[in-house]
Amino acid sequence: MTLVNFNNRTRNTAPYFNNVFDSLFSDAISKNKMVDKSPNVNIYENEHAYVIELAAPGLKKEDFQINLKKDTLSVWAEVKKDETQVAKDFTRKEFDYSSFARSFNLPDSADGDNITAEYKDGILSINVSKKDDAKLQHREIVVS
Repeated sequence: MTLVNFNNRTRNTAPYFNNVFDSLFSDAISKNKMVDKSPNVNIYENEHAYVIELAAPGLKKEDFQINLKKDTLSVWAEVKKDETQVAKDFTRKEFDYSSFARSFNLPDSADGDNITAEYKDGILSINVSKKDDAKLQHREIVVS
């Protein structure tokens, strides 16, 4: 199999002009990959709780806010950075701002009064306990 480079530009357009716009848009897309990006989430259920894991590396536990309103659990984080570099002939100052928000509808069997959260190794783990009557009961059923 042979790979062929396909160039769909018209011949009348100056190549430099196209290269400027190509690099402008590709740089804007690659630099802002994290804009409006929600973290990846794993949700699973065990015998005693529902567990929500959010992959949010590079944050601190103080950056997170978790709220429960009725049956909706909301998680959001906001990070603001202000970096200044001063040298002999120039001053460079950069601002960085990133945030995300996720909401989860909890089932009726979730115990809203018993929710814990832990942030470790870039993973925010939220444990939502189940109500006592909703916990999985394991028993063997005999076939007669």
